[in-house]
Amino acid sequence: MRGEAMDAVLLVCGLGYCGRAAAAAAVAAGWRVGGTIRAPDAAIPPGVTPVAFDAAGPMIARATHLLITTSPDAAGDPVLARHADAVAAANALRWIGYLSTTGVYGDRAGGWVDEATRPAPGSDRTRRRMLAEQAWQAVADRRALDIFRCAGIYGPGRSAFDDLRAGTARRVRKPGHAFGRIHRDDIVAAVLAAMRRDRPAGLRILNLADDEPAESEAVIAEAARLLGMPPPPAIPFAEAWAAMSPMARSFWAENRKISARNTQAALGLCWRYPSYREGLRAILAEEGVKNPP
Repeated sequence: MRGEAMDAVLLVCGLGYCGRAAAAAAVAAGWRVGGTIRAPDAAIPPGVTPVAFDAAGPMIARATHLLITTSPDAAGDPVLARHADAVAAANALRWIGYLSTTGVYGDRAGGWVDEATRPAPGSDRTRRRMLAEQAWQAVADRRALDIFRCAGIYGPGRSAFDDLRAGTARRVRKPGHAFGRIHRDDIVAAVLAAMRRDRPAGLRILNLADDEPAESEAVIAEAARLLGMPPPPAIPFAEAWAAMSPMARSFWAENRKISARNTQAALGLCWRYPSYREGLRAILAEEGVKNPP
């Protein structure tokens, strides 16, 4: 496709952690970019045109590409709840991207899933995600729809380093229970790669997860090593479970490994950070730490 051609307009619905990064990268690549905000003091990347969420209808009408980063609630997907008619009537719109979660695959007892695996969400949170995916499929009709199922998102300002520095990191030991992760910048790279390619209308599932699922305690230990500090003591899972929040328990109640090989092949890229090791070192480098150990 023409990708960064002058007629391409991206609207990012939700300038949160990933939305801001995707919007900034699209501006740097030459796109015209807008982003919805709910508060007047929201952080806006340079070059991004902000629009109040409730007033986004006219910008949706002009958009050729729409990226949804907002989370559903009990009432459903917030963008469709407010702007379904505008999306349906947007004649220029040819691509929709929706950031979902690998949580829709549910518990697989440590087994592997890929893009063709049938979802089996096991919590209210992931069932809401599945319903949101289906709602976007219902309105996509003549457009290309890419659903990006993201593993645990980390990156600058959102990593094990932050918990270690704050003294709140917990090194939970549960042998064999590996989690998938994806660096924020690899999410952005996947989104831009998907936007740049023409493809027929219809649904495509893309898994965004790095190449090495890993136990949580290994990630904490590596982050501590890179900071030159002792790791927190390991806590047996049964002991940790008693103090976990309902949200944390919902994550630990499921065990699966995510393959994204087909996604990388479809998008013509390899992850910049294929494991947490490269990702953690990159975060330190971005903070100005030269040659982390």
